Amino acid sequence: MEKKNKESFGSKFGIIAAAAGSAIGLGNIYRFPCEAGANGGGAFFIVYLAIVLFMGLPLMVTEFVIGRRSGKNPVGAFKSLAPGHKGWARLGYLGVICSFLILAFYCTVAGWTIDAVWKAITNYYHGKDLATVQFGFDSLKEETWQPIICEAVFVFLTAFIIIKGVTKGIEKYSKILMPILLGILIILGIKALTLPGAAEGVKFFLKPDFSKINGTVVVNALGQAFFSLSIGMGILITYGSYIAKNDNLTSTAFSVCICDTIIAILAGIVIFPAAFSFGITPEAGDSLAFVTLPMLFNQMAGGYFFCLFFFVLLTIAALTSSISLLEAPVLYFTEELGISRKKATTYSAIGVFVLCIIASLSLHSDTCLKIGSFSFFNLLDYITATFLMTIGGLLTVIFLGWKMKKEDFYDEFTNDNTVNMRLRKAMYFIIKYISPLAITVILITQFIK
Repeated sequence: MEKKNKESFGSKFGIIAAAAGSAIGLGNIYRFPCEAGANGGGAFFIVYLAIVLFMGLPLMVTEFVIGRRSGKNPVGAFKSLAPGHKGWARLGYLGVICSFLILAFYCTVAGWTIDAVWKAITNYYHGKDLATVQFGFDSLKEETWQPIICEAVFVFLTAFIIIKGVTKGIEKYSKILMPILLGILIILGIKALTLPGAAEGVKFFLKPDFSKINGTVVVNALGQAFFSLSIGMGILITYGSYIAKNDNLTSTAFSVCICDTIIAILAGIVIFPAAFSFGITPEAGDSLAFVTLPMLFNQMAGGYFFCLFFFVLLTIAALTSSISLLEAPVLYFTEELGISRKKATTYSAIGVFVLCIIASLSLHSDTCLKIGSFSFFNLLDYITATFLMTIGGLLTVIFLGWKMKKEDFYDEFTNDNTVNMRLRKAMYFIIKYISPLAITVILITQFIK
């Protein structure tokens, strides 16, 4: 299907940078260490790698194929490829809604990175001990206006880039920002490995204790892989609609998975050696990024600048993901409802900001914004990562394997037969049979739990 009057990515590197930017963000540097620390370190990591390779890669290819074949937003894509079947269009709505909900708690965490940037500028962290830095971070969550102001700044930056469009906004900024982030992480990783006790942190992260692998670890690894790779959110379908016909979808997806995994490994190598060195438990959650790293910077020559650069780049990494999350509903509004890009972005950003305020206030110790034992913030994280993305990913592979024509898949996947025949058959077999079965088993396990 032809994409008429629609922007597309201008280069192969631009595609990878934008898709990797979507994948690489707080999901890698903030959420991945939290999940790994709470789920056995190396045990979680080995399961995560397996899921990325055998499930994440095929699912990413699936969403790219659907997006490029239709040339439309997630809702329009299923309407176009399954005309007359309204049920499949609802799958597109699920992705758009999922992106919107994730943005609500994602921008809350991103607001913390804005606050950390300000603290780095004012040299707040210099000379502080662990207890003081921890108290400052805990106090931030109890504040009302400071987090909300930071979230407002972040939402504004996200909307600003989205309004610029695909080539001048998403692609341009991703190509600049992602290589810088990689360089800073490498430098921090080298420093972290020289700290006293760093070896124990590396051992915890990279040496798996297979006895710790259980259903919970597998479910959490699946949720993290889907969250990190932006699967089941409509994002990859959206980005797929911007990919030119002569670009190889498989190599693009593989490159994104490799980049995503490298950043996750680097984040673990930075954070866990530092955590063990400063006596912070791996299960510390939020503190792994917002308390451990400032303590690492205090140990470094030029720590002020590294602290400032890192939190600026952490904000940037969050930004490359948030623009992809916001792009999915924006593209839906522009294509399906005929709203201008500027208005669609404004309406979406306002809606996200309102949910951000609720998520932020729900973290107060005396909040009434709880459902059972979950704060509104944690509930959004749990529902989207554990269920919505997983269900979305499951239904997407079922759609491609059992509803979409095999010839259409082969046409998009092979780029006019330039991809090995055996590879396309193997990928189609995995998408049609293996992925649905594996995701279903994991989902049933989680529902029983």
